Amino acid sequence: MSQENSFTALDVSRDVLKALERMGISEPTQIQQETIPPMMAGRDIIGIAPTGTGKTIAFGIPMLEYISLSETRIQELVLAPTRELAMQIVAELTELARFIPQIRIAALYGGQPMSRQITQLKRKPQIIVATPGRLLDMQNRGHVRLDQVHTMVIDEADEMLKMGFVKDVTRIIESVPPARQLVMFSATTNRDVMTISWKFQHTPIEITVEATAENRPQIKQYTMVVPRENKMGALQYLLDSDEYDRVMIFVNTKFMTQRVCDRLRKQGYKAEALHGDIRQSQRTRIMNDFKSGRFPILVATDVAARGIDVDDVEAVINYDLPNENEYYLHRIGRTGRARKHGVAFTMMTFQESVRMDEIQRYMESQPTPLKFDETRILRRENGDAFFEHV
Repeated sequence: MSQENSFTALDVSRDVLKALERMGISEPTQIQQETIPPMMAGRDIIGIAPTGTGKTIAFGIPMLEYISLSETRIQELVLAPTRELAMQIVAELTELARFIPQIRIAALYGGQPMSRQITQLKRKPQIIVATPGRLLDMQNRGHVRLDQVHTMVIDEADEMLKMGFVKDVTRIIESVPPARQLVMFSATTNRDVMTISWKFQHTPIEITVEATAENRPQIKQYTMVVPRENKMGALQYLLDSDEYDRVMIFVNTKFMTQRVCDRLRKQGYKAEALHGDIRQSQRTRIMNDFKSGRFPILVATDVAARGIDVDDVEAVINYDLPNENEYYLHRIGRTGRARKHGVAFTMMTFQESVRMDEIQRYMESQPTPLKFDETRILRRENGDAFFEHV
C-alpha cells in the first residue's frame, strides 16, 4: 500500500488509524479519499456516491478529528432518514472512536422510549445521530440545543427528502448556527436535494463517485417472467435450488411482506418479516438475529430494510418489481458486498417486462433471463447460476 493511497496520507490521527486497523480497513475508498481532506478543512460538501462505498467513514473521520473533547456541548449532528440507518451510523462511529474514550455519541430516533434517549443526552454527548422527527420533538421539549453545532451531516439526503422530511430538515438546519459546516451525501440527485444545497450550503465542493467495476458489487442478475398466481411456487423453487445461509426477499407492501413470510413459514422455512407495522423492539431483535445467522430468510419492504448493513447476504430475490429505479439498485446492493460474489433474482409478470427494461437502462446492465422449469434445478458456483436436469 503506497503512502499516497493510505489514511496516513490523509492526516488521520493515530487513535483513528488504530480503530480502522481493528475494523480491517487499510485503504480509503474513492469517496473517502475525496471527502476527508476538504471536510477536515471545513468546506461544505455535496457527495453523490453509490450505496456501499464507505460514506459513513468518509464523514465520520473528519468529525472525530476536530471535535473538542474538553467541551460538553453538542458539536456535531448527523441526520438519517430511518432509525435503522441511524443505529448503523452510531455503530460505525462508535467503532471509529473506540480508542478515544472521551467521545460520547447519542442516538435519537422514534420507536424507542424517550426517557432512555434523554438519559443519553444527560451524559453530554458531543455527537448526535438522529432521525428528523425525534430530533425536533427533543428540541421542542427543551432536551436538545443545537446552537453550538459546527458540523451537520445529512446522510441519504435523497431518500430523506423523498420520504417527506423537507420541512423538518429545513427547520433543523435553521436551528444550527449559519456558519456551520453542512455536508450532504446522496446516492442520487433530485430537485429537493439541490434546493437544500442551493439554500443552505456555502460554495460547496461537489464530489461524484461513479459506480465502477471496483466499487460496483459483483452481482449476477437474473429475471424470471412468472404469472402472479405462480410467484410463491417460483420463490420456493429459488430457495430450494441452492443452500443459502442468508437471503433477502423484497416485497412492495407491508401486507404482502407479512403474507409471503407467513406462507414460507407454513412450508417449513425459517423466515422473518420486516415492515413498518412491526414494533421497534421486535425490529431490532429481527435485524440482530438475521445478522447473527439465527434464521436465513428475511422478507422486507424497501423502507424497513434501509440501514441494514450485512456483508454476507448471498442472494436477493425481488418478489415484487420495485416502484423506483433506485430501489432496484439499493435492493440488489445488499448482496455482493465485501468483494464477494452475489446473485439477484427478479420475478415479474409479462406486463411488467416493459418496466424491467426501464430499470435495465437505468442500471446499464443486462440481467440473464431464466425460465421457471420444475424439471431443472438451479445451481450456483462462484456467483454464476446455471441449471442442471434432475
